[in-house]
Amino acid sequence: VQLVESGGGSVQTGGSHRLSCTASGYTFSRRCMGWFRKGPGKEREGVAVISVGGGSTYYADSVKGRFTISQDNAKNTVYLQMNSLEPQDTAMYYCAADIQGWDCPPTRAPRLYEYTNWGQGTQVTVS
Repeated sequence: VQLVESGGGSVQTGGSHRLSCTASGYTFSRRCMGWFRKGPGKEREGVAVISVGGGSTYYADSVKGRFTISQDNAKNTVYLQMNSLEPQDTAMYYCAADIQGWDCPPTRAPRLYEYTNWGQGTQVTVS
């Protein structure tokens, strides 16, 4: 599975932005899709997860109520709608695929090793 993110850019505090992640290749092998981010001086963290089959979701506490993960399976695309953006949301955002179904549907924070296929990342800067 190959993943390509798009939609990064600069946005003002309090604004909204949407990221997209399109999968190609053996797309049927995806069990869960996740959005992760790595901010300056921070470790990569899981932001949101969605199960491809059932649509169940998980959100990190830091984004709950502000971010929404969704998908269009006909387009093999996952979205991350980000509202009420804050400077601390500034990060490189990555989408990733969980092929094994480690925790899918998601019940807890995703672990990096559970996601074996990663996109190249897209930068979001909030100022």
